[in-house]
Amino acid sequence: MNAKHDDLHLDPLASTHEVFNQAPPLENYDAFTGDTALKEAVVREGGDWGLGDLSRYGYETTRPEVIEWGYQANASKPEFEPHDRYGHRVDQVNYHPAYHSLMNMALREGLHSSPWTDPGPGAHVVRAAKYYMHAQVEGGHGCPITMTFAAVPSLKLTPSIAERWLAKVTARDYDPRNVSHQDKQALTIGMGMTEKQGGSDVRANTTRAYPVGAEGPGELYELVGHKWFMSAPMCDAFLMLAQAPGGLSCFLVPRWREDGGKNPLQVQRLKNKVGNVSNASSEVELRGAHGWMVGEEGRGVPAIIEMVAMTRFDCMIGSSSGQRQVMAQAVHHVAHRAAFGETLLDQPLMRNVIADLQLEVEGSVAMTWRMARALDHQEDEHEKLFARLGAAVGKYWICKRTPHHAYESMECLGGNGVTENFILARLYRDAPINAIWEGSGNVQALDLLRAMGKSPKVLDAWFAELAGAQGRNPVLDKAVNALRKELGDSEALPYRARDLVDRMALTMQAAQLVKAGNEAVSDAFITARLDSGHTRNYGSLPRGVDVDTLVARANPWNA
Repeated sequence: MNAKHDDLHLDPLASTHEVFNQAPPLENYDAFTGDTALKEAVVREGGDWGLGDLSRYGYETTRPEVIEWGYQANASKPEFEPHDRYGHRVDQVNYHPAYHSLMNMALREGLHSSPWTDPGPGAHVVRAAKYYMHAQVEGGHGCPITMTFAAVPSLKLTPSIAERWLAKVTARDYDPRNVSHQDKQALTIGMGMTEKQGGSDVRANTTRAYPVGAEGPGELYELVGHKWFMSAPMCDAFLMLAQAPGGLSCFLVPRWREDGGKNPLQVQRLKNKVGNVSNASSEVELRGAHGWMVGEEGRGVPAIIEMVAMTRFDCMIGSSSGQRQVMAQAVHHVAHRAAFGETLLDQPLMRNVIADLQLEVEGSVAMTWRMARALDHQEDEHEKLFARLGAAVGKYWICKRTPHHAYESMECLGGNGVTENFILARLYRDAPINAIWEGSGNVQALDLLRAMGKSPKVLDAWFAELAGAQGRNPVLDKAVNALRKELGDSEALPYRARDLVDRMALTMQAAQLVKAGNEAVSDAFITARLDSGHTRNYGSLPRGVDVDTLVARANPWNA
């Protein structure tokens, strides 16, 4: 019987097939040098001094081991453990070891701190490029990285808090232990703003803060209430809003009290989310939790908005990163997959699709890195005003375009694109997250209107930025003039707000691409997005577009 079985096993008729016409894994490549749009943006916006280091990190983020960490961190959801085996309250969230590996990699690289510890021209530009490549591996763990990074301007508002916390918050190290911040040399910061009844309307928050002794900035309070969303509950402390005697105020609430006891900031449950699976998001109750006031009493929103502005910028980076990763995967696949006698990438319709998807990346990268340069020069009035609108417009548009972009890229892989052992399925689930977090579309659009109403100078700065591309493309000039006219019409502004932000985003992306100097890219973008209409499906580029240039720029191996 064994002999017959062996004969059957060796019989060529029993072999059903060999694996061929499949793309190899996309790994071990330079994610920086192979990303032409990114590399040009970094040089253009003042980060040329970091090119060598960025190339090094480009290889680091595409190592097979690192890519596998992304899969593992998402395969095992975080698990909540409220008490230890003896019944003590610990509020422990357990992650897969791969999550910690990714966190350690990011923090040691300084993705949470480098512009603060090493400021100067191009600091935000280079940090954004590293974050962009790192987020292509896995997006969920980026939440505590972003919040820690974004918390620094808020913490600086109160010198006594900054003195005690900033050195550890900006340290290039990672300590995931569930112990007091006093026993660590490196800390992470989270945020808990929203409540059940208010959501984005944080002034409706009911959590209350009672002074323990003296009142005012840097003083200790007890907080009582709840938070509907508190992301990354294993962070060492959280910026939160609560109603103090003098009005809505901002507080830094640690996980452990100064005396070493557990702060009664108690996790109720973890959210079961459609995406962002590796990152724990929680609901919490504060039962007399200790926290120090950050900024002035009654000025909680201005204090925490310092953090929100930076998290919105990282949403721009993260969504641009997602666009790049799905694009790279799609191009890699169609370059290796043959059908009907030629590779998919050689077929005209697929080239149209790839070129159109790449145009989206080009616009996202151009606008995001222009924002990075603005953040590097906040001492300049124009840059400060530009960043005020740029954060809202860029966060709204780039994040909102990403889900459809991810879907179209998935379609390039066919059935492989929707299976969980290909990265595109995860990227598709993650794609809507940034559009919702840190203020959904309506919040961004209305925030833009408030900024314009509060200071007309922000709009002057916006059009001054657009003027740099004036006279170089008649379609863009026409679109800018139409935008100016629309913004000058004050009737029903809230009703029209989304349309206005759409126009502001597209004209700004086009202007940045024009100023970048590659006419093949800028002309294609303007033709496809402003002349032909951006509501058309991807792959509808008109004749005459330089598809070959765009396809080459999309190819991750095009170093």
